[in-house]
Amino acid sequence: MKRIGRLIKLAASLGMVFLVSTVAQGQDKAAPPAGNVIQSIDVSTQAGTVTVKLGFKDTPTNPPAAFTVNNPPRVAFDFPSTTNGLGKNSQDVNQGDLRTIRLGQSGGRTRVVLNLTKMVKYDTKIDGNAVVITLEGGAAAATTPDTSTAFAEPKAAAEGHAVRDVDFRRGRNGEAQIIVDLSDATTGIDLRQQGKSVLVDFIQTALPPALERRYDVTDFGTQVDNFEVTRSGANTRITITPKGRWEQSAYQTDSRFIIEVKPVVDESGKPKAQSGYTGEKLSLNFQNIEVRAVLQVIADFTSLNIITSDTVTGNLTLRLKDVPWDQALDIILQAKGLDMRKTGNVVWIAPRDELATKEKLALEARAQISELEPLRTESFQMNYQKAEDFQKVITDATQRILSKRGSAVVDTRTNQIFVQDTPSKLDEVRELLKKTDRATRQVLIEARIVEATDTFSRNVGARLGYHDTSGRGDQIPGGNRRALIGGGLIDTGAHSGQTTDTPNFLADSTFVNMAAPGLGGVIPGQLSLILMNDAMTKFLNLEITALQADGKGKIISSPRVITADNVEAIIEQGTEIPYQQATSSGATSVSFRKATLSLKVKPQITPDDNIMMKLNVNKDSVGANTSAGPAIDTKQVSTEVLVENGGTVGLGGIYTQEESSTLTKVPLLGDIPLLGFFFRQDLKRNDKRELLIFVTPRVIKDTLSVR
Repeated sequence: MKRIGRLIKLAASLGMVFLVSTVAQGQDKAAPPAGNVIQSIDVSTQAGTVTVKLGFKDTPTNPPAAFTVNNPPRVAFDFPSTTNGLGKNSQDVNQGDLRTIRLGQSGGRTRVVLNLTKMVKYDTKIDGNAVVITLEGGAAAATTPDTSTAFAEPKAAAEGHAVRDVDFRRGRNGEAQIIVDLSDATTGIDLRQQGKSVLVDFIQTALPPALERRYDVTDFGTQVDNFEVTRSGANTRITITPKGRWEQSAYQTDSRFIIEVKPVVDESGKPKAQSGYTGEKLSLNFQNIEVRAVLQVIADFTSLNIITSDTVTGNLTLRLKDVPWDQALDIILQAKGLDMRKTGNVVWIAPRDELATKEKLALEARAQISELEPLRTESFQMNYQKAEDFQKVITDATQRILSKRGSAVVDTRTNQIFVQDTPSKLDEVRELLKKTDRATRQVLIEARIVEATDTFSRNVGARLGYHDTSGRGDQIPGGNRRALIGGGLIDTGAHSGQTTDTPNFLADSTFVNMAAPGLGGVIPGQLSLILMNDAMTKFLNLEITALQADGKGKIISSPRVITADNVEAIIEQGTEIPYQQATSSGATSVSFRKATLSLKVKPQITPDDNIMMKLNVNKDSVGANTSAGPAIDTKQVSTEVLVENGGTVGLGGIYTQEESSTLTKVPLLGDIPLLGFFFRQDLKRNDKRELLIFVTPRVIKDTLSVR
């Protein structure tokens, strides 16, 4: 009901705005003389059709310009150079769809507003000294809408209406804006929707040949790719064919006419409100009306309390169709160089210069008061930060928070700061202290360095030997007998002419030694086979040696450290290795180099409780000895990552694999199928090593304990 009351008030204000303006003007000066007079209003009803007959003193020259408003439903007719001679401003009808008739007069022009129960089709014609308006009952605009809108009544062609320029712009919210500059504000405009196109006719308006063409505006990326400006008899026509789903609105300020085409993005088909303008939509059509009267209309529509400065003067020609009321108010203020200040539901409207001057005076007065305001001293206890640091913040010369007369003194013993300044500045210091003197959040960072090894080695070989103990060994000069055992010579000590009993193992022997070597000091396993003759004087010895080693290992290093937000922390464990280093004087000095496990981190807690970390993780160990000292085997990663609270991220990894295969054999013999196995040695090795680094940060809370 409140909304209906507002709409009724709007209809009444729109119908009576000219009457209010006339009364205001009558206090200052007489109304200008009019050429025609409305003398009578007759209403009749037949078969649901309502006929309104307006009687004039003289015969009207042209049918009146009209516009419609859907909510509340009404039709308005403008009669230029006409006065109201009825002696009243309204007439109750209550016949058919017509409820009341209201009249308003301003600047020698009279507006007749027909308030309806619903939108219906209407028709106007001139019958002698009367204008006959016919309202077709039952033909609601909802089923057969009248999409034609007459923006103004055209003047005679002899007055020379013309189009000065045509421009296209993309609005702030992606809407297409076609801007037409006219020679005067009284050019007749007829806007209507025909199928999927919008037609705008400028009545009795000339068009320069340079502007008559097809405009390609695809590059602007709006609902309109192109539009045409052509001549249509004595009129100028603009044809716009938008794409997709769209809605259009049009308004005019003085001699500039603007058509807007906006996309409809709501899935329900309802137009999406323009960003920044959320008011209810309205339509206005005023010619040469006082700015104060238009502001009064908006005040009645919105129930705002509007205070207008005495310096707000002048008239305005304004034609708006289906635009939010706050956008309409913004257009009016921009057109007349005005601005507004809003406090609650009270709006103060004045020229921009006047508002700026008053605000400047208010600020200067406030500054003078602050210079004369008495000073107060207040102490502030620092809980989590040092008082010296807070003193530097509020007394910084480049960004001073205290006033010119303010000062701050620190008591380091109690960690308090004493501030002397005006009460308003002390309040600012108190608020700043609440935001900055807070406990710093802490982070537990745990790193895991995992080193995994997987080694495999296999050695296979054979040793083949032949022994002859029959006594037919080779004779050594000097009478010595020799035996080749295991690849070595043994001297028997026998001389020429002497007889010595020789043991059985002393014989002529031949060996092929391809035995497998040991692994890590472990002797390989052996499988021996001996073949001999019946006399046991000849032996064939076969030994097969084999060894396989398979090892797996894992080393986990887990340094962890707790630090405050945005504070770097380092933890390390290891050995410092000494080494000699030459000095500039030629002598030597002992220096140390670290071989440590270390974690260096600087965390930053983000507002959404994630953690940004600058990390440096080292895993160094002592390597092989060299002439200059022991080498350092280094494993290091340095990076910057963002991790969620309690999450684990893998910083990186190194994977190495060393694979080798060595075959040692006796030439030719080692290549014999099957038998070649006894004349070769096969060594294989496959070592895998992998290094992985993981980091897990956790924000310390009261319920979190370090494990």
